[in-house]
Amino acid sequence: MSVKNISIIGLGLIGGSIAKALKQTSSSHFIKAFDRKEVLKKALKEKVIDQSLNSIDEAKDSDIIFLCLPTEESLNNFIQLAPVLNEGTIISDVCGVKAAFQEEWQKIKSKGVYIGGHPMTGKETSGYNSSDPFLFENAVYIVSAFAKEVKGIKEFLSIVKSLGARVRFLDPYLHDKVISKVSHLPQLLSVALVNSVTENGNDGEINYLDFAAGGFRDMTRIASSSFDIWEAVLKLNQGEIINAIEALNKKMTQIEELLQNGDMKALSLLFQSARTKRDVIPKNTKGFINPLFDVFVYVEDKAGVLYKLSTLMFKNNINIKDVEILKIREGTGGTMRLSFENKEVADRAQQLIEQAGFKTQ
Repeated sequence: MSVKNISIIGLGLIGGSIAKALKQTSSSHFIKAFDRKEVLKKALKEKVIDQSLNSIDEAKDSDIIFLCLPTEESLNNFIQLAPVLNEGTIISDVCGVKAAFQEEWQKIKSKGVYIGGHPMTGKETSGYNSSDPFLFENAVYIVSAFAKEVKGIKEFLSIVKSLGARVRFLDPYLHDKVISKVSHLPQLLSVALVNSVTENGNDGEINYLDFAAGGFRDMTRIASSSFDIWEAVLKLNQGEIINAIEALNKKMTQIEELLQNGDMKALSLLFQSARTKRDVIPKNTKGFINPLFDVFVYVEDKAGVLYKLSTLMFKNNINIKDVEILKIREGTGGTMRLSFENKEVADRAQQLIEQAGFKTQ
């Protein structure tokens, strides 16, 4: 199967980013899209897409169709499109629930192929204007384990990897259980935390949020998410989310009881356990697969340092997968983190960086 024609239904953050990433990595794909007229006009002008679609049904002749609308709309369009697909046409969604799509697919008679997907990435802002060709770089892209052996899976995975993402196969039902705990529960917890402070956080002229520092902001960043995006997810994955909330409530009750009893030793063990488990989360990916390999570089606060490092890597044909400035003190210097795809490349990069006069760790 040769993938030439790709249709994207919904050019928002995810759909727009897919289109931009594909155009940046390859000129061989003809990309069609369906969205509001003003969005399509802008995407055509920016040459992010090659053709606009007047209706969703016009996508059925494509090699691959990405459904990138909000979850409920994507599910409705999935039900509409799947029965009329051509032989071998792949239809895929990017939604945060997978069991609902798999269950509908099992009811449908289709000549096409369904490959469920969920890129574990995003931003606080949505819409085409927020889309980014690098949104998927180093992100985990979950693909339904039910699609491992379907026709066209190799070509689909090639497309996903060209976005810069890392593929992880997961059973769609297990997906919903896992994501309820690591994505859906944190969203609701963030909402609850902000509301608990604001509803009870005013003593006279003092607003508690005036004293909220970086930790509170980091924990509650996702509270800014739109309910429009989350409504269908909460409905379609209600059971698993409730299970996750109940598990969290039990843990909070345990902590409450330890506090009431003044059991600092047991609380210390909980802190230690959490720290140990938290430290194994990959610090340099947007998801939970294949961590990158880091080199920490101590640099002076001088112009051109990043250019010097990137040029050194370029001349030696080494690809930097990620860069982060960790701590910089103005006038003195600090630490930068450079990430590489494997240990061998990281070791070679570290050697070159040290030879260039930098200190590393």
